[in-house]
Amino acid sequence: MRTPSSLLADRWHPTAETVRRAALAALVMSVVIVVTGGAVRLTASGLGCTTWPRCTGESLTPTPQMGVHGIIEFTNRMLTYVLCAAIAWATLAARSHKPWRRSLTKLGWTQFWLVMSNSVIGGITVLTGLNPYSVAVHMISAMGLVWVALLMWERTKEGDGAPQPSVSRPIIQLSYVLITVIGLLVAVGTVVTGAGHHPGAPGKDGKPVPRIPIDYDRLAQAHADLVFLSVGLTLAVIFVFAAIKAPPAARARVRDLFVLLLVQGTLGFVQYFTDAPEVMVGLHMLGAALIWAAALRIPLALRTRSAEDPAPAAPTKALQPA
Repeated sequence: MRTPSSLLADRWHPTAETVRRAALAALVMSVVIVVTGGAVRLTASGLGCTTWPRCTGESLTPTPQMGVHGIIEFTNRMLTYVLCAAIAWATLAARSHKPWRRSLTKLGWTQFWLVMSNSVIGGITVLTGLNPYSVAVHMISAMGLVWVALLMWERTKEGDGAPQPSVSRPIIQLSYVLITVIGLLVAVGTVVTGAGHHPGAPGKDGKPVPRIPIDYDRLAQAHADLVFLSVGLTLAVIFVFAAIKAPPAARARVRDLFVLLLVQGTLGFVQYFTDAPEVMVGLHMLGAALIWAAALRIPLALRTRSAEDPAPAAPTKALQPA
């Protein structure tokens, strides 16, 4: 049975560069949605729309009585459609490119379903009055979307052959350890947020927005400890990569991560000692998404993929005696 995407593929044949640009657009939008989601919380607009999927019980859109908070929350919801459009463009471009690379379209569809699932998590977050655990899961799910979008973008620059490592297995495992530590850093950051100064809204039905019942200063200290661990491990990886003469792209990417961590750490300390001003927290959320993406790119530079798997040699017929 012919599908709309297969019919489009018969008529549209985008270049490899178009596919790469479409995948990059989806990646950029996945980072943008992290930042705008943070803006909703930092402007106390988390309950600007009082329910989900409607904005109010009677209206799909915010009413004048809801003020600017309703507009901010509703705008963030509408940006989800922009994100979906970017993902659709990337997926359809990958489907229509010749030859068709099914691995890329699968990554595109994975992004779509991540967006759909995170929309449901966002709805649960609103319906539960900004439960901090739901907010944390919402943020981590958004980082999962960044992961898949980044992978699709990187895969557009290589083939579908089996990955061939450029370094020894322990070095690749070291890069995975670094990703794990960065992932923990981001996850603990969401917990700090859940116990911190910006609950996201004044409250619902006169009740304050719940917070994670853990001492904020202790959580901030644990987060800072993970920052020191991340910086130290990244510095060690820089020296290891230089010693083994790792691929230049891998060395450049780990240096980029190191710089981002230093900037992010500085922002974090300024944020803590200035009582977490909204602008600083927003920049910190952007930095978290960029650091996560930078860490994920490192192991991808430690292997190569050919354009396609080599085809098996055709069997030869044995010569028959005359």
